[in-house]
Amino acid sequence: MIKLEKRDGTYEVFDKNKIINAVYKSTINSKYGIDKNLGKKIADKIESMINENKINLTVEDIQDNVEVLLMESNRKDVAKNYILYREKRSELRNSKWQMDELQKSIWANKYQYNNESFNEWIDRVSGGNKKIAKLIRDRKFLFAGRILANRGLPEYGIKVTYSNCYVLSSPQDNLESIFDTAKYLARTFSYGGGVGIDISNLRPRGAKVNNSAKTTTGAVSFMDLYSMATGLIGQRGRRGALMISMDVNHPDIEEFIDVKTDLEKVTKANISVKINDEFMKAVLNKSMYECKFKVEGDGEEIVKEVDAYKLFMKLITNNWDFAEPGILFWDNIEKNHLLSEDKDFKYAGVNPCAEEPLPAGGSCLLGSINLSEFVVAPFTENAIFDKTKFKSCVRDCVVGLNEVLEEGLSLHPLKEQRESVSKYRQIGLGVMGISDMLIKLNIRYGSDEAIKLCEELSNMMLNEAVKQSALLAKEYGTYEKYNEKALFKSSFFINNIREDVKDLVKKYGLRNSQLLTIPPTGSISTMLGISGGIEPMFNLSYFRKTESLHNEDVYYKVYTPIVKEYMDINEIANEEDLGDIFVTAMNLKPEERIKMQKAWQTNIDASISSTINLPYEATVEDVYNIYVSAWENNLKGITIYRDGCKRSGVLLNEKPKENKKDNSYEEMEKEENLKQEEETEKFVCPECGNESIIPTGGCGICLQCGYSKCN
Repeated sequence: MIKLEKRDGTYEVFDKNKIINAVYKSTINSKYGIDKNLGKKIADKIESMINENKINLTVEDIQDNVEVLLMESNRKDVAKNYILYREKRSELRNSKWQMDELQKSIWANKYQYNNESFNEWIDRVSGGNKKIAKLIRDRKFLFAGRILANRGLPEYGIKVTYSNCYVLSSPQDNLESIFDTAKYLARTFSYGGGVGIDISNLRPRGAKVNNSAKTTTGAVSFMDLYSMATGLIGQRGRRGALMISMDVNHPDIEEFIDVKTDLEKVTKANISVKINDEFMKAVLNKSMYECKFKVEGDGEEIVKEVDAYKLFMKLITNNWDFAEPGILFWDNIEKNHLLSEDKDFKYAGVNPCAEEPLPAGGSCLLGSINLSEFVVAPFTENAIFDKTKFKSCVRDCVVGLNEVLEEGLSLHPLKEQRESVSKYRQIGLGVMGISDMLIKLNIRYGSDEAIKLCEELSNMMLNEAVKQSALLAKEYGTYEKYNEKALFKSSFFINNIREDVKDLVKKYGLRNSQLLTIPPTGSISTMLGISGGIEPMFNLSYFRKTESLHNEDVYYKVYTPIVKEYMDINEIANEEDLGDIFVTAMNLKPEERIKMQKAWQTNIDASISSTINLPYEATVEDVYNIYVSAWENNLKGITIYRDGCKRSGVLLNEKPKENKKDNSYEEMEKEENLKQEEETEKFVCPECGNESIIPTGGCGICLQCGYSKCN
């Protein structure tokens, strides 16, 4: 076995395929075209030179000799491409990213610690893992915000967590537990983590209580308590993130659905309804549905019969009008993951952006792969996706996330969290830059070709992640609650995992109970200048505000980075001249958006944070069709945001104006008018005051300073 010394002093086994692939990629877009045999000829010559001791066993020497052999061949055009590729790699190794002012601001304000240099930052967040450091430098992978900001800081006595978010135990049906939950929220927020809680255990309004009140004010009445706790605790310039969910079976569900129609209530939390298949069938059949709650202790049972279709339309109308509540298809969530058949396991809720269903105390330890950086010969007719390097990246990232998990076990704010993470070892590896990847490959987001590619990549990603988790289990042991029999009964595992990977899992088990997710990646994707999470490009261009020398606001047009890159390469002056591959969130058909999400969700064992952006003219019926289609396509959750809805006025400095246009289901049924905005509302960023905050990925990102409450 021949070993080569790498530039960082570590060693790797000599692999001819690396030379073959590198030379093949250099033939793409070369003057005389692709040559599939040249790489093998060069690799064979290099192998002979190694065996004859004519080459020093270093990566640098190997590449120097590949360069010489290419120059000696009749393909100097390929040699030129190979040399240019090496120069580009050298620049990446010796310099920091090319960033505009917005991207520099995000890095400096959110992730840089104590004036550390860019290289010092990479060393800190990679934790000494040279493969992760290289992936970060190459812009191929980034940990989520809490790791980028906090890793290594406990050495300085700073109390922080590496997890972006948690799910806490649901508050139990008594005052002590309800207020203890508020305390646990505050403690978790103080460490920098977001929180999800479910309030379905709390008795409904009017139920008996054994105190001076005689009856309770209901589950919904405590939501403002949790919202207030969220608003009180600062996290390095941002507020905590909170998700509150309720099961559709709860008798207070109608009150829950309506709570945020009052723009003064529950202002610091996202809310979602957990909906089951039985309820959805009742909706389609327009039949009645029973919401039940049994009080533990005195046995009182509260039953409320509702018209399923009317209740669902109330939910739909509020989505259309206020962008909340979101919907969690809970049966899809519980049926489609690795632990679905483990009777000892139960999800307690979801995190604030809903991409991570978790057990009580579970945490989101996140990182995302930038798919756009795996495209070879971008924007050309010969563009390809480098699947070999992608698979290697997935494996390296699973190792990297497990290292962070281990390092951070003692740093979780609560005992429940430390115990849960230790028992189940969830990680959340995701993707970003999907839209950019497709544009570089000349594929339209939402097309059949895009869907086919995403199905292939998501399955590849899942199998590589499971394989690496099994290899880690071989070395370090399985996660504490590992249940082999339950795993091999899971339909998700049976249907999606290759036989060779199943054999590996059978032999060694798994190190992690949960592996893949797709978070919104708000700040980190903006810092890289790419599309976030699963989202399409939001817009081709936008206006950024700055102050002139005379303290006047000056607006100037900024193109989305991938658009500018394409326009510069192709010498295009006007965005109107771009091809149809440049689809945006506002002109993409919702059905295409759903199919893209399905292509990934089939192989994602957790969930996906996702927002479908709709134009102002979208109707309540459009929203209804989106949610029904999402359920029928086995999505786990989705949210919609209609441009100009009332929720867009939440961050305004002024109150919304009178509404004019009718489109609400309930109001139509009563034949009354619901007035809409005369002009589109604008978000205002709470950090910089900019009016260009875009809602995307179950979150929002400021185009001026990079603010994102999901971070």
